[in-house]
Amino acid sequence: MAGPFEGAAGLTGRRVADEALLSDEKAMLENDPGGMLRATASAGAQVRESAALAAEANLSVLADEGRPRAVVVAGIGTAGLTGDILATVAGPRCPVPVIGHRSAGVPGWVGAADVVIAVSASGRSPEALAAADAAARRGARLVAIGNPDSELQAMAERARAPFIPVPRRAPARASLWGLAVPVLLAARSLGLVKVNEADLAETAARLDADAERCRAGAESFVNPAKSLALGLAGSIPIVWGSSPLATVAARRFADTLAANARYPVMAGALGEAGRGRVGLLDGPFGGLAESSRDIFADPDELEELSTRLRLVVLRDGGLNPEEEADEPVAVEERRADAVQTLAERRGVRCDVVTAEGGSALERLASLVAVPDFASIYLALAHGLDPMAVPAINEMKELSNPMPEGLQ
Repeated sequence: MAGPFEGAAGLTGRRVADEALLSDEKAMLENDPGGMLRATASAGAQVRESAALAAEANLSVLADEGRPRAVVVAGIGTAGLTGDILATVAGPRCPVPVIGHRSAGVPGWVGAADVVIAVSASGRSPEALAAADAAARRGARLVAIGNPDSELQAMAERARAPFIPVPRRAPARASLWGLAVPVLLAARSLGLVKVNEADLAETAARLDADAERCRAGAESFVNPAKSLALGLAGSIPIVWGSSPLATVAARRFADTLAANARYPVMAGALGEAGRGRVGLLDGPFGGLAESSRDIFADPDELEELSTRLRLVVLRDGGLNPEEEADEPVAVEERRADAVQTLAERRGVRCDVVTAEGGSALERLASLVAVPDFASIYLALAHGLDPMAVPAINEMKELSNPMPEGLQ
């Protein structure tokens, strides 16, 4: 029987991050054998590729039966996040509800008047397959997105439903844009979201530019992702988004920090945090830790011995027209300014990433790209392989039923 610390790939790495590891490009690439840096740098190419694949899928047939009563985006993990992206990009004026569904099957009310978009990077996730099956049985319109020549594609073909074949990039978290763009274009065919070719081109260009800024060969002082990673090293990160769009990016950052760098993270909407969780800034990992600090102690020793909060605020930038926002942009801006001031008063360090771009999709990309790279660099600074996560493999092994002959 395997020992308590013997995972599928073994546990490796170091407790304290080493900044020097991010200055050696060759060593970084050797510690990233699965190519997570390369896969993340392909985000712009993913936008272009998946848009072309969606164009070949004849999504226009979705519009033949008119506007649906509701759209359900079914998937889990990164696939599940695509539903949040659609709801956010569509905005509060979307004429129908967009519901993300992260468990098997579909909600009980789904029927012939609805559209189900089943998303799975592998094309075999139980949640997406069960959703596609339920949609077909209930007569709902179905769109399937995932790995070509997969079980999901076969199910879509049996239901005579559009299937968008997105080549798999392992792991699924490296395929966010390849999965999200087809979801958006399916919704565009239904008349639910305004995403044009210029938006896609500008988003891809933004992702390309950020990949260049965050390349492995760029030193930490000019690489925003490395700087963010080193700032987060040894901390408990809290990531808050100032708007619904920024909140989606905040939750994405929490997912990648947990999966790539194995850091515990809290993430959510800044408006909601202001009703309670902002009190964390006063707690034992926030202001109390600073107030009890010995001013004569060695700063390096204190950094190693004390775990502190590190706040990351993702700000939308206020580019949406006021009448289309969930709340006035000025309110979001004042709230973001306030939490930064609170953090400063309590000695809690704060990083700010501000959205840029002329469309909701491009602004989302500008909030996601640098944090995506930062999560990988933080893993590499700890000597971790950002792709190989032993606990994930063990979880799958332990939760799968044992073959009868071995019981």
